[in-house]
Amino acid sequence: MSTNPIAAPLDVWAASNFYDYWVLAKPEVNFLIAITAAAAFRAGSPADGARFPWLLLIHTVLGTLLVAGGAGVLNQWMEHRFDAKMRRTARRPIAAGRVPPARAFLFGTILSTVGVLYLALAVSPAGSLLALLTLGSYLLLYTPLKRRTPLCTLVGVFPGAMPVAIGYVAAAGKLEMQAWLLYAVLLLWQFPHFMAIAWMYREDYDRAGYLVLPKGNRRVGFVTWQTVLPLVVLTPLTLLVAPAAAALPLTLGFLYYGMRFASSRSNADARRLLFASIVFLPSLFGAAVLFRM
Repeated sequence: MSTNPIAAPLDVWAASNFYDYWVLAKPEVNFLIAITAAAAFRAGSPADGARFPWLLLIHTVLGTLLVAGGAGVLNQWMEHRFDAKMRRTARRPIAAGRVPPARAFLFGTILSTVGVLYLALAVSPAGSLLALLTLGSYLLLYTPLKRRTPLCTLVGVFPGAMPVAIGYVAAAGKLEMQAWLLYAVLLLWQFPHFMAIAWMYREDYDRAGYLVLPKGNRRVGFVTWQTVLPLVVLTPLTLLVAPAAAALPLTLGFLYYGMRFASSRSNADARRLLFASIVFLPSLFGAAVLFRM
């Protein structure tokens, strides 16, 4: 078998490797991305019922997922040497040696390029431009900053919330107040979500040389503020996104687990906070769609 990925591109799709390439695209992350992009599209669409642009919605979600999948693959390609040092990521396809880095780079580049072009042709140039901006800032700013400063999270939340902007502008043609509200919710949600992950795997991150958390005594205060403050701001904001009957219990539950984690800083409470964040996001955006902002 040729080791040249250009000479043998079909090897990328070999049946024995299909699952590894599927895993590289991070489908568990893309599930949340699809929900937020679709919810934002619904919020931005002026049409209802039979006039609702279902085909445009499918194009938007598909294009967004292609770009997000490509970004996930290229991120792992950039970090595979460091991933191999972490128990959490050592079994990822590139880090474990199941997918050669050159082929992963080719796969990620194809996904990203097709996604950006697909959005430009099937959705809108504006959506495509936002996707390209997301891709560039995620790979060229956030990814290298993870090894330089704990402020990387502050940078990473902006491209992380971009699926909302892509979905909304695809439906409405512009970014309005509703779009910025949803964007703000997704932006703030990422802080406690990632703090839970960073705390659970702090030893892994240290071993691989990542600076996602400060060193020494500053670590506790950093995690506490990056967990609690965004949740406090998020609480009233969600009432502008979904009805109080749905938003309030979801947000108060999320806040409770965030406060509990900030108080104990145990791995068990970090895991509970992570689970609460995964429940919160699709539930809130689902309520926003169901009751139409």
